[in-house]
Amino acid sequence: MNFGPSFLDSESICDSGLYVGVCLMHLIIFLVSPSYCPSVPPLCVCVCVCVCVCVCLIVHQLDTMSDSTTSSTTANDLDLIFLKGIMESPLEPEESPKEPRPSPVRENNVELLQEILSDLNPFTHHSDTAAELTQILTQPHFQSLLETHDSVASQACDSPPPSPCDFVDHEQEDGRTHNLPPPPDAIRMVGIRKVAGEHLGVTFKVEAGELIIARILHGGMIDQQGLLHVGDIIKEVNGREVGQDARVLQEELQAASGSVVLKILPSYHEAIQPKQLFFKCHYDYDPANDNLIPCKEAGLRFETGDILQIVNQDDVNWWQARHVEGGSAGLIPSQMLEEKRKAFVKRDVELAPTGNLCTGVGGKKKKKIMYVTTKNAEFDRHEILLYEEVAKVPPFKRKTLILIGAQGVGRRRLKNKLLLRDPLLFGTTIPYTSRKPKKEDRESRMYAFTSRSKMEADIKSGRYLEHGEYDGNLYGIKMDSIHEVVEAGRICILDANPQSLKVLRTSEFLPYVVFLQSPDFEVLKAMNHSAVEAAVLTKTLTDEELQRTCDESTKMQAAFGHYFDLSIINDNLDETYRTAKAALETVSKNPQWVPVTWVF
Repeated sequence: MNFGPSFLDSESICDSGLYVGVCLMHLIIFLVSPSYCPSVPPLCVCVCVCVCVCVCLIVHQLDTMSDSTTSSTTANDLDLIFLKGIMESPLEPEESPKEPRPSPVRENNVELLQEILSDLNPFTHHSDTAAELTQILTQPHFQSLLETHDSVASQACDSPPPSPCDFVDHEQEDGRTHNLPPPPDAIRMVGIRKVAGEHLGVTFKVEAGELIIARILHGGMIDQQGLLHVGDIIKEVNGREVGQDARVLQEELQAASGSVVLKILPSYHEAIQPKQLFFKCHYDYDPANDNLIPCKEAGLRFETGDILQIVNQDDVNWWQARHVEGGSAGLIPSQMLEEKRKAFVKRDVELAPTGNLCTGVGGKKKKKIMYVTTKNAEFDRHEILLYEEVAKVPPFKRKTLILIGAQGVGRRRLKNKLLLRDPLLFGTTIPYTSRKPKKEDRESRMYAFTSRSKMEADIKSGRYLEHGEYDGNLYGIKMDSIHEVVEAGRICILDANPQSLKVLRTSEFLPYVVFLQSPDFEVLKAMNHSAVEAAVLTKTLTDEELQRTCDESTKMQAAFGHYFDLSIINDNLDETYRTAKAALETVSKNPQWVPVTWVF
């Protein structure tokens, strides 16, 4: 690489000290006059190479000087001593006198601008210069410049404003997080465009005298734009200060149209993306009838059996959800809030009338009931199941078909019809009993016989799904008999009691639960007469028995309805058979929503 003319070639310079000086001089010439060397590489490369070469040679020469024993001082040594002085005593930068801090001439330039515009107004019609000056002074950019100047001039800005990172939640040693408040001067202006009546998808709350964004609905306008966040403080709307009424602000924003400018104090709160949750609803909800919801327009209506995707659970009382079929997200009551409402019981103790001072406080005392296993079914009736977490799975064949219904509603007849019509698809269990077998039992194979002691031991070890005692003998359905039918490749049909659903509704049995609902009293009475005339039934039920069937069916649906996959009003046996058969075929061919416990 050529660094200069031939008379500065290093080969012609033997003295190392002189060579160093020449290198320094060469570097100075190059920096002062780059045109001196037209073929040199770029400036940064040349400077770096020259500096490195000079420094290395100087250090090498200084080491040589320290080891030298000669005391003679030559011209070359004087040059090196001079260079050594430069290395050991670097030049201090010249201290420039501190300039005084600039101070603003005035802090109310916006007011001055308004005065100037007022003075120019009479001349704008007949003076082109005044009209042009007015046009310049009224431009938004110029006015924003003056507003910014006045804001800066009226505040002391000795130190730069803190970074937004300083206000993000900091994790402490105990694992907790603390959300520090934002700086008081960290104001942001957010502009949005909307049409009148369009919901922004945001709700507000009042906290410490400030209107704060309480939640942002998933999929709404604000959520899609990403300009606002939960915790942001709303200071102004279109230049007007907001009050302390969240509902008034909500209505004002919904009625606004065109450009809406919000002045906010950001929270710098970073939301955590939640995992996907899908819930099956077990009750009906209409936000129009809910007096507790923060904003009725933001509510989401659903019915029993609907599948909802939960998109936000930050609020302990109100979740954000949307239907899996599509649509925007809305507010629904949380599990805790709805449990409180449905479990609310009025006070048992009521104050006596004002005039009756002698009686004092009347009413009954509250009764405490302790849980006992013998009354487990009674406690199950009062269980509150509002949402059930579910997962979508590919089509599969159910292992069991559970028929639930009140006594006399026709469960046994539907079961026999399914077994007779399709014996290769359906099967059933043989009940066990401890009674002695009769002669006709050996031929009919209606029961499986075992000893009482063996049956009692199996019941104690939980090997029976249901069991009972009649006429001094035990009867029951064994778990192993259900598995035998399933292992044979058939769907096991069970007409079980609803209390057994807690055991059956698991991944072990994969049931499809059909509830046979009782028809009206008159229809049920006519069906009973027809069955007796057709010799299907041998006993005509009384009106009391028929009414008991209707009442029991209603109570059963209210207590165990969240377990049912299908409800059929059994007013026509053939139609009920076709409906149940079609439902089983549908779930075996299409994706299904099943309890998440069946999957994980």
